Amino acid sequence: MQSVFQVEVRSEGRAAIIVVTGELDLASSPALEAELQRVSGTETELLVLDLRRLEFMDSTGLSIIVKAHQHLADEGRTLCLIRGPQQVQRLLDLTGVAERIALADTPEEILNGV
Repeated sequence: MQSVFQVEVRSEGRAAIIVVTGELDLASSPALEAELQRVSGTETELLVLDLRRLEFMDSTGLSIIVKAHQHLADEGRTLCLIRGPQQVQRLLDLTGVAERIALADTPEEILNGV
């Protein structure tokens, strides 16, 4: 059964929280990429990408996250990740992304520290 991919965005002051649901892969990644570009065109200083509802992520999704992180960092802004399920977290750990991008268990953990 194919999972439906969804991207939800909400603003919290100068932060944006993007919640992704389903499978982040070659077919669904353009939707996330478009939303990341849209949000990065705003005054958002902190972007929180919530991976808790992801069922699967492949290298395409990982690449989009890394590119978004670099783009935001170049502009003096920050991307943080909310830890996803085991498969997603394992991919982040194995590729070293978990060491480069701040991780937290909940968006509130990041927002309260800002």
